[in-house]
Amino acid sequence: MIISASRRTDIPAFYGEWLVNRLRAGEVLVRNPMQSKQVSQILLTPDAVDAIVFWTKNPEKFISRLSEIDALGYAYYFLFTLTPYDATLEPAVPEKGKILEVFRQLSRLIGPERVVWRYDPVVLTDRFTPEWHKAAFSRLAGQLSGYTERCIISFLDGYRKIRSRMQDIRYVLPDTAAMGELAGRFADVAGKQGIALLTCSQDIDLSRHGIMHSRCIDAELIERISGRRLLRVKKDSSQRHACGCVESRDIGSYNTCGHGCLYCYAMSSHAKTFAAGQGYDSLSPLLCDKLRGDEVLTTVAARKLISSVASLPSAGLLQGELFLSQDLLLASCVSAQDRAENTHRD
Repeated sequence: MIISASRRTDIPAFYGEWLVNRLRAGEVLVRNPMQSKQVSQILLTPDAVDAIVFWTKNPEKFISRLSEIDALGYAYYFLFTLTPYDATLEPAVPEKGKILEVFRQLSRLIGPERVVWRYDPVVLTDRFTPEWHKAAFSRLAGQLSGYTERCIISFLDGYRKIRSRMQDIRYVLPDTAAMGELAGRFADVAGKQGIALLTCSQDIDLSRHGIMHSRCIDAELIERISGRRLLRVKKDSSQRHACGCVESRDIGSYNTCGHGCLYCYAMSSHAKTFAAGQGYDSLSPLLCDKLRGDEVLTTVAARKLISSVASLPSAGLLQGELFLSQDLLLASCVSAQDRAENTHRD
């Protein structure tokens, strides 16, 4: 099982302590964003997890936790978004010179193959013009040369929930010709810096520029960093048609990211994000949430995807499935939540 942490929020930036607590506990609860009474228990033991994919704009505070994650036995890599935008589009993201140094620090620590650069999304406005992007991308690619092996780009999607937030920006959605011309310039620059360029969830074919479709949740990369071959890997059918990601389990929650990016599809409003943050408890099995008592809890079948389990501990899950009764699961989850609340009261 591959864990996505997370398309829905920036766990390394804001919830690193919670994540490490969940890894220690060996499980996490995730509320269904479409059906709030449905809660899944996902096993997080090293026996059940093939790799963790971290999505982040600023893992500075999280870097100090990686030694413990290594010691626990998890494979992982980062999808690190670094754009040239200022507070106009990314109000709470730190100054980019600082983020650039964090990127380099992380790369030096874990290796450039495990830090994938995302220049995402490409937003075009009367200020952020194609020429501006060409210069900004060239500058960043030069600064990141040797610190990453690949860059993933995508162009802004006009999600309904972002239109009101972006209306004062006067953005435009490029046609395929404009996307192709700009992406081709990016590819030329990236190639000179030894960085492969790929697209994320874009229907446009840019192969004439040497740009392939990416797999942000990438089985081949996981095999490289873990030294194991994955079996029974399937495309994630819950993602868009053009998405090449393989199946994973996302453990984040919407409306919990503190960056406040105007283009973010995972944030409905700043008010909801603020309210969710008030419910953050690093010891809770749910992110920025707690059980109410009326949930239907189910256990996700955990399948290790590796081809060989010879080096894994003899105890735990070995390419099998674990099913707990709902009564036992509810009792264990409520007990864990009670312990967390008692700890805070103490």
